[in-house]
Amino acid sequence: MKTEHIVRRSLAEEVAAAIEEKIKLGNFPIDSKLPTEPELMKQFAVGRSTIREAVKYLSQSGYLHVQQGLGTFIKSVTGHHALDAKIEKGNFNDIFEVRQVLELKIIEKAAVNRTAKGLKDMALALKNRAKYAAAENLIACVEADIAFHSAIAESCGNNILTALYDTLSVHVNKFFMEIYKDTTPFLDSQQQHEDLMQAIKDKNIQQAVAVANQIILHK
Repeated sequence: MKTEHIVRRSLAEEVAAAIEEKIKLGNFPIDSKLPTEPELMKQFAVGRSTIREAVKYLSQSGYLHVQQGLGTFIKSVTGHHALDAKIEKGNFNDIFEVRQVLELKIIEKAAVNRTAKGLKDMALALKNRAKYAAAENLIACVEADIAFHSAIAESCGNNILTALYDTLSVHVNKFFMEIYKDTTPFLDSQQQHEDLMQAIKDKNIQQAVAVANQIILHK
């Protein structure tokens, strides 16, 4: 008898799938505002952290767009599934090549458009990156690294670039967990990441791109 492999989904993934279905059915129309966290918590009988994780997943998948101070809006009924499928089939080198091209442009633009909130998000992610690297917590360290670069992408001022980067980052996270056995590479590159943030803070485009190239060469 052939054994069937059952993929178990987290509660957040279940909620995300349910919201995705409502978007596709038109219950949550394009450009409309997603119900508030308390409303979604009540509707799906789950906690705030589960809702936030589900919204984050749907934002990265292209269904939702979070506008700070305004709320979360329905962006698409199809999301990035076609792009996700192509990336899923891509090899490590192809994905990193695309990420590098995007990252350099994003960093260049972030050095011009960064905001106080963006810098705050970068600083928090960078602090967590150093903390988890020192503690040899690889999973948390990788997540903090992705969060740092995603905060830069959020600061670039181009929502399409940000969305593309977020989509790629989901897959980069998976590859990092496959290729890195410990946090040594993250400890070694921490100062470069600190220098990158400083260059963005100083709006020094040339320095930011130079440091980014150094980081890319050591990936």
